[in-house]
Amino acid sequence: MDVDDKAFEPKILGFLCNWCSYAGADLAGVSRLQYPANIRIIRVMCSGGISPHHLLHAFQKGADGVLIGGCHIGDCHYLKGNYMTMKRVKFLEGLLQFAGYDPRRLRLEWISAAEGLRFAEVVREFTDQIRSLGPAPTFEAVPGMDAHPSEAFSGRGEFMA
Repeated sequence: MDVDDKAFEPKILGFLCNWCSYAGADLAGVSRLQYPANIRIIRVMCSGGISPHHLLHAFQKGADGVLIGGCHIGDCHYLKGNYMTMKRVKFLEGLLQFAGYDPRRLRLEWISAAEGLRFAEVVREFTDQIRSLGPAPTFEAVPGMDAHPSEAFSGRGEFMA
């Protein structure tokens, strides 16, 4: 491990459902539980409402890891939101891997409002995991393409590599 690796502090974006995971994070805070300050939280009404576009955009804008927190299966306040989240995350893990990203940079956890301690543990574990992976690679829509997309085609419908 060189000096640059020690200085790396991951940037983690957390999308937390209002009714469970965000309340769990709030409980961790009011209980004064210690966890890394690497996470920035966005409160959403339901984890099922998180667009795959927003998750990919987080990586594109420099997030090293993205944590999604939702209600436990069967406890969703919107009935089936967490089932939709499971499907989307599975799809996105494959998409990230296809794009050259380690799918471990995306994590889904079910955390209830009463699990402040669990929230703090998940953030600690995820931060350590992302730290061990190192900085995320630069996100490119088309890997290896330096030119503007309009300049990448020859005009005859051929892609110029």
